[in-house]
Amino acid sequence: MRWRAGRLALLALGGAWLLSAYYHTHKALPAGMQVASPVCTVPAADVQLLTDTTAADAYGQALVKQQIFEATLAAVRAARRFIVLDYERLAAADTAGVQRALAAELTDALLERRRELPQLAVLFITDPINERYGHAPSPQFELLRAAGVTVVRVDLDALRDPNLLYSSLWRLLLRWWDRPGAPFGVAARELNFKRDHRKVLIADDGHDGLTALLGSASPEDAQSAWSNAALRFGGGAAQVLLKSELAVARFSGWRGDAQPFAAPAAVGCDAAAPAAPSAAQARVQVLTEGAFGRELIEQLEAAVSGDAVDAALFRLSDRDVIEALLGAARRGVRVRLILDPSEDATTLAPSGLPNQPLASELVARAAGAVHVRWYRTHGERFHSAFALVYGPQRLWLTVGSADFTRRSLMNYNLEANVALQLTPAAAPAQQALEYFETLWSNRAAQGVEYSADFAVFADPSQANYWLARLLEGAGLAPF
Repeated sequence: MRWRAGRLALLALGGAWLLSAYYHTHKALPAGMQVASPVCTVPAADVQLLTDTTAADAYGQALVKQQIFEATLAAVRAARRFIVLDYERLAAADTAGVQRALAAELTDALLERRRELPQLAVLFITDPINERYGHAPSPQFELLRAAGVTVVRVDLDALRDPNLLYSSLWRLLLRWWDRPGAPFGVAARELNFKRDHRKVLIADDGHDGLTALLGSASPEDAQSAWSNAALRFGGGAAQVLLKSELAVARFSGWRGDAQPFAAPAAVGCDAAAPAAPSAAQARVQVLTEGAFGRELIEQLEAAVSGDAVDAALFRLSDRDVIEALLGAARRGVRVRLILDPSEDATTLAPSGLPNQPLASELVARAAGAVHVRWYRTHGERFHSAFALVYGPQRLWLTVGSADFTRRSLMNYNLEANVALQLTPAAAPAQQALEYFETLWSNRAAQGVEYSADFAVFADPSQANYWLARLLEGAGLAPF
């Protein structure tokens, strides 16, 4: 009898485990996720590509060009009514070798603006890892709270579970013991492998409009030398992004008054513009989570012979994206990729994963029709999430936080991207084409090399290839 009761208990636990796994990978998404804004027409001059690049000269001295946080700080100092920020990381570092004290710069700018304008409403949304899931306070957030800034830690439990087998057990057995001081609490939560991965600032521009900065850069000192890309834009797409951020704050427990964060009445969206913008226009669309993944695949599948795809990426592992790139190359589309060499090893993933073996797959299966170069990192990371799909008459540009991975594109992480439809002659298009070509062709002073040949980090190992596929497919990937 005792044996039968134990067997029934095990069967019940197994059933609950499987039911939990199914539910938490298929449940409805919280409000604010998977957003696709209307395609809004704005003057091309009101859109700007911002880039951070780090390289080294022949003597190993760092050459750094940074635009993103200069624009971020300028937006903070221009705001008069409200600022909404959503960053995965806001963290100082004790290491002497960091490029900039980004966390202190942003914190100080927000505190100074609040002193100047006490009525300024500031909402800071962030991943709970910044405060160790409630186990340890953040000095930066403690200062901001004391100055009247509302800080909201995203409720990651409301998101779907990419690591379905582990996360369902965690929800059933470990979650209830996760409290401040528990020895396994932080590590156990991190194995769920999901994040608020957005990098967003939205503020009034001090007049009658909105300014949004959206990209791949976080104000973390340890990341201050990383290469990143971002876009500055305004208009109706920024208003949709603002609504999405407020919805994320709501499902994460914020109960504040949304009225101080209302977009100016003058902000709207001209969605009735012709399909092909002029060189003086840009069509802007905000895409979050899976909505971005779908649009990316559609753009790749729409590319035809004579078109080109150029992408500069931190991570590339999503199977649908890889197959779409291969399909485009077979149709005669020129495909060029600049990838980070993935030299940051973790407990589950050795150095080189996922980019090195999966890029080797792409090159081999495309029979040389997909061209890959590696960004020359020197301890930092090439962290851009930048892609261009273009032909003689049209150009589609996207920048944002989403890596080209299952977690980022399949509604597991919180992600935010912006896409532009332009003519190749438009100023933002020229900026984007020049940025990519500079890195690809090493247009720099003698001795400076942004990118290296594919053979430098190619990895034809079948063991590493299948390990990358297994980790990604099973939701065990830390990437």
